[in-house]
Amino acid sequence: MSRRSHAAAVLACLAGAGLTLFAVTRTWSMTVEHRTGLSDLTTVRTGADEQPWLIGLAVVGLAGAGALLATKGLARRVLGGVLLLAGLGVAAGGVLARAGLDAGEAGAGAAFWPVACVLGGVAVAAGGFLAARHGHRWAAMSSRYERTPATAAVRRESSELEPADNRAAWDALDRGDDPTV
Repeated sequence: MSRRSHAAAVLACLAGAGLTLFAVTRTWSMTVEHRTGLSDLTTVRTGADEQPWLIGLAVVGLAGAGALLATKGLARRVLGGVLLLAGLGVAAGGVLARAGLDAGEAGAGAAFWPVACVLGGVAVAAGGFLAARHGHRWAAMSSRYERTPATAAVRRESSELEPADNRAAWDALDRGDDPTV
């Protein structure tokens, strides 16, 4: 269950943030001004035009999905809280942007894209909630390749034993000295 909830949280954040980024760049309202003797003047507004901070919150959701893989313990739970708040902010922003906007002649997109934005925010919030609730139980990235003080000391000692130039190293090989010792 732990592994599945970790994957679900990461995928929810990725999918929700991606859906939000796509939805806020679509047409949410279109106003056409008919002018006599001239071509019609069309004004198109997107969700990002109405609430520019929605893009920032969606990017926080994307970055947070990657950070869920790299963090562990308390840091992951705090990150889950941040993602929860970002998702709720996206959902609220989608509702606020749509409520204050006249759809005009935008058609079905005027209703569909704001709803998609809200759904993306809910998905990010759900991923954040999973991380905040269960994140401390999830496996962390391996520390196998992290540098520890003991390995640093071994590397320092081995560098002091290295020959001063390449010729000395080749001469040591010709004598039969093992360079891996």
